[in-house]
Amino acid sequence: MTPQQYVQEKAAASGSSFYYAFLFLPPPRRAAITAFYAFCREVDDVVDEVHDPGIARTKLAWWQAEVAKAFGGNPSHPVMRALMPCAAEFGIEQHQLQSVIQGCEMDLEQSRYLDFPNLQRYCHLVAGVVGEVSARIFGQTQAQTTEYAHKLGLAFQLTNIIRDVGEDAMRGRIYLPISELQQFDVKAHEITNRQYSERFVALMKFQAERAHRLYDEALALLPGADFRAQKPGLMMASIYRTLLREIEREDFKVLHQRISLTPVRKLWLAWKVQALGRLS
Repeated sequence: MTPQQYVQEKAAASGSSFYYAFLFLPPPRRAAITAFYAFCREVDDVVDEVHDPGIARTKLAWWQAEVAKAFGGNPSHPVMRALMPCAAEFGIEQHQLQSVIQGCEMDLEQSRYLDFPNLQRYCHLVAGVVGEVSARIFGQTQAQTTEYAHKLGLAFQLTNIIRDVGEDAMRGRIYLPISELQQFDVKAHEITNRQYSERFVALMKFQAERAHRLYDEALALLPGADFRAQKPGLMMASIYRTLLREIEREDFKVLHQRISLTPVRKLWLAWKVQALGRLS
């Protein structure tokens, strides 16, 4: 299997909304974003699939060394062998990949966040930096597009947190800030025991309203000159925001299930942005 086949299979197997946006890119950009996304999946899977924290730390340390070696001209893992030929062309830098690994490391060290600014730092590493790299690959020409990408990445990550509250709690993680749990009088044990209440729904509405605000702020930051180039990110925004609205329609029944969109619906939302320039 070639490195290119490896990253293609890794990206396709994830079933992520991101994959549908890649389909509309020209081959060189599609190859770059697929390799980068496969890298993100590899390091994220270390945290989600390796149950021994010591082994997980060792694996992430291996990835840190592999990234350094790759930028030194000696990649060994198929993901880095696929990614490195694209790095110079699309301005992918070592510190960006190391930041993504650092964000995954936070999941090994921290399972709760005191307040939103603390959570925001984590989100920047695992999602904002991903948005920054993606925007470059898509064809960014304006400096302000980086700010748009950071804010859109934050909106994506908050949507993930809302969707995955139940799953994350089963892994011992609650990303909802402690100060906001206290604000709405929701106890951690109620979440881990999958107990719904009016207080929980009010807390989740608060989270969703913030995510919607961030989508609006991100879209307002995107310079018109980069609108066409950033269509893949806008496709993801359409898919993720539709998912958020679906969760709202389901009255935030996220503790016992993972609410999702069908592949056909994701593809339709992506196509509408590509063909009509219209976000749902």
